[in-house]
Amino acid sequence: MSEQLVLSAETRERGGKGASRDLRRNGRVPAVVYGGKEEPLMIHVEEKLLMKQLMTGHFMNSVVMIEVDGKQVRTLPKDVAFHPVKDRPIHADFLRITKDAKVNVAVPVVFENEEASPGLKRGGVLNIVRHELELVCDAANIPDDIAIDVTGFDVGDSIHISHVKLPKGSESAITDRDFTIATIVAPSALKSSDGDTSKDDGEAADA
Repeated sequence: MSEQLVLSAETRERGGKGASRDLRRNGRVPAVVYGGKEEPLMIHVEEKLLMKQLMTGHFMNSVVMIEVDGKQVRTLPKDVAFHPVKDRPIHADFLRITKDAKVNVAVPVVFENEEASPGLKRGGVLNIVRHELELVCDAANIPDDIAIDVTGFDVGDSIHISHVKLPKGSESAITDRDFTIATIVAPSALKSSDGDTSKDDGEAADA
């Protein structure tokens, strides 16, 4: 389960581009907390602390407790905007959530037991179609990643969402099709410009 992060913040007295530029010059990042049938809360956070949490790799699918004015607000990060040149965060959006809320998150996938895949053992290549899965999860139980077992998969096989055992409290946000997550292809298939890979490649393009 993704850990709960804590981010100290201060309320913003002024809005607008000028005020935001002043905050950034002082090492702060303007942000907003919205949702939960409450008025948006205009805040600013320390850039260094925000960057540290972003570097964990799971910031966007972690519960973040915003500490402001002596209170804690339970949130889920929804967006972080970066400067196009300096690659520094310039604005962040957080969604208020309750402890028992259901949230939509993008959770990375990892593949296990590759040595037990006949296709990979014979030189096939794992062609990953989706590096993340869109899930609906309990806010208190957001998984760090989703492990996918490739045991028994051969060249030409596809791994679909129906093959994946999701953690308790999690379900796929996409429910109208059994979409492809990865395929096992022959090395030459990746080099082909004719698209002569397998019928699963067409399916992957639609996933």
